[in-house]
Amino acid sequence: MRILLWHVHGSWTDAFVRGRHEYLLPVLPEAGPWGLGRAGRDWPDSAREVTLADLDADHVDAVVLQRPEEIAVAARALGRQPGADLPALYVEHNTPKGDFPFSRHPLADRSDIPVVHVTHFNRLAWDCGSAPTLVIEHGIPDPGQLYSGELPELGVVINEPVRRGRVTGTDLLPVFASVAPLQVFGMKTEGLAAVAGIEKSRLTARGDLQTRELHRELARCRVYLHPMRWTSLGLSLLEAMHLGMPVVALATTEAPRAVPPEAGAVSADVDELLRCARRLVANPEEARRRGAAAREAALARYGLGRFLDRWDEILWDLHTTPRHTGTERLEEKILIPRRERNTP
Repeated sequence: MRILLWHVHGSWTDAFVRGRHEYLLPVLPEAGPWGLGRAGRDWPDSAREVTLADLDADHVDAVVLQRPEEIAVAARALGRQPGADLPALYVEHNTPKGDFPFSRHPLADRSDIPVVHVTHFNRLAWDCGSAPTLVIEHGIPDPGQLYSGELPELGVVINEPVRRGRVTGTDLLPVFASVAPLQVFGMKTEGLAAVAGIEKSRLTARGDLQTRELHRELARCRVYLHPMRWTSLGLSLLEAMHLGMPVVALATTEAPRAVPPEAGAVSADVDELLRCARRLVANPEEARRRGAAAREAALARYGLGRFLDRWDEILWDLHTTPRHTGTERLEEKILIPRRERNTP
């Protein structure tokens, strides 16, 4: 299939474009949120940059939407209406903002475009009304078991920790810094120590590293810290688990499902997390053992193969369901995995 999608979430797209299809990524001279294309990423050749003005609409089999505005943009560019005469799915990456738990999804009650949530918590949190919904959990290209844990420090990945504040648990960093020095990776981490009131010797802002360098440097830290209060499910957490890192995480949103108890500690009790972090920093062998459990769990639930197989099922069913069969038939096909049907 030839699938149109915008490069919105780099880590998720990094997994999605490794499937068996041809992926059409709009590009603009100025790049920006509507024209990133590949953005220099090391993706398969099947992920192609395209100019919307030159794209042959008849050669697009489906569109994967990630922002409400993309529905109108795709319709204007292709002369085909997503959900009507162009098969479409909407991927919801984020937890709702605002009036939770009464947050209405932008596609609530629409019968023509199914909403694909990336976590079960997101599906529970959003009010999608009568719109068909399903969950396809994240998949991660396996970076390998790179964990050494040679540094008795806590590694954490947070993008824009100063601006996002309590959402990303930035206010909790000082208490964790009292247990062990922090290495903070991510975009716009400059000046974080001063803003958080942490001595520079206890927090090193590493910035936004390239993926391979990030994995290599993060894996040197003894423990991965996940202080997020209200994010969907940071892919950096799943990457850290794939690396073989033990995890200390707030028990919020999807983290309790992603991180098994044997992988470290998942709790809403910060004191409990501090005790675990302190113990793991002081005991490299226990940290390594729990990191191995984290990797095993991540490979089983968030492996790339499982992710791509599930997407193949959904895309095939969407593509082969006639638009005139109605919502009931579409829901029947997309909500019931093929292995639960009596079909090959």
